[in-house]
Amino acid sequence: MVLFSDLNEHDFGQIHTPIDDLAYALDAVLFYEGEQALGVFTLRKGLVKLVRSTADGRERIVRVLRPGDVIGIEALATSHYDTEAVALTDISACRIPLSVLHHLSAHSPRLHLRLMQKWQHALKDADDWLAELNFGSARQRVAGLALKMRDAEQPQNTTLFSRQDMGAMLDLKLETVSREISALVRDGLLEPLDKSGRRYRIPNEKKLLSL
Repeated sequence: MVLFSDLNEHDFGQIHTPIDDLAYALDAVLFYEGEQALGVFTLRKGLVKLVRSTADGRERIVRVLRPGDVIGIEALATSHYDTEAVALTDISACRIPLSVLHHLSAHSPRLHLRLMQKWQHALKDADDWLAELNFGSARQRVAGLALKMRDAEQPQNTTLFSRQDMGAMLDLKLETVSREISALVRDGLLEPLDKSGRRYRIPNEKKLLSL
């Protein structure tokens, strides 16, 4: 339904290649940067990180995807993936062959429009990620990530990741991330909800925003 909600019965009749329904465990790789693309993924459940290698060999997390997002949409133009996609949690996803999307896009104005909308959303989300999370002090970056990763159904709660992943997202050292999270907890701006340091409650959003 992420891409096909606007299609009619005739459109669906043109799909002759199976769409794979897949499950991946935590840390599983959906595809690698530069790999020949088999298809485009739609994320049904869980979180996925997109990782890109820098010229000096470092890895940067350039975006985190949630249910409803499309993964690897750039492959429609290049037939290759621009990033490495890794499961941040156990996930379920659909893989739609490129041949299906190219055929439907050529024959269905509705799907073509939906693909363009998803592509524009992906570009905007990547720009927003860079603008919101890669500027400011270390504390502001960590606070920004906590706000960005709030739960849709319980916005007072947020889900963070391993300190190493957070460092790759925010361009900070692991030690810096750990220190800033501890400071936010000590100051009462984050309240731990589990022992693993992944789930937190945000007791005062305005204070966190004002850092």
